[in-house]
Amino acid sequence: MRVKDDIKQESLFEATVKLVNDVGFAASSVSKIAKEAKVSPATLYVYHKNKEDLLVSTYVEIKKNIGLSLLKDFDDSLPIRDIMRETWHKMFDYVMTHRPYFQYTEQFANSPYSELVDQEEIEKYFEPFIQVIDRGIKEKIIKDVDFDILAVFIFYPVLALANPKTCKNLDLNRDHIETAFTMAWDAIKL
Repeated sequence: MRVKDDIKQESLFEATVKLVNDVGFAASSVSKIAKEAKVSPATLYVYHKNKEDLLVSTYVEIKKNIGLSLLKDFDDSLPIRDIMRETWHKMFDYVMTHRPYFQYTEQFANSPYSELVDQEEIEKYFEPFIQVIDRGIKEKIIKDVDFDILAVFIFYPVLALANPKTCKNLDLNRDHIETAFTMAWDAIKL
């Protein structure tokens, strides 16, 4: 049995993101991913059952990293608006500094592979934030609507603003980012 190597695993992760972003899911074969990662195709199977497992694992890893980034220094004792603002800005910063990962998650979310993801696993990476949303609803600070609807109004503005294809001519300075947060907050608050 071959021993797992963190460097090879990271290489496979990065190669998967790059290749899928460059040529799409269908054209990203195991051999192409292995070649991009500078490992043998057999090495991929040390870490993953198959290509599907690799693609899903890559998505889950990105979501986990987003959760860790959003929840770094998370303080649920702050007022809810302040928590939302801080989290919103962290999300914006993450997307801006990790565009290839963002692009991968966007493609993945719109692919048949998204059906293979255990949503409960993803939610656990964001649990403290979800609890704040629930608290905001209970305290009648945030509208009592389905979480997926709230998520659209909280985070989709971040994704649209950070996407250079949708906001080509917008100068993304701190004032514009703050204005966008305020508008997102106004959409979800009671």
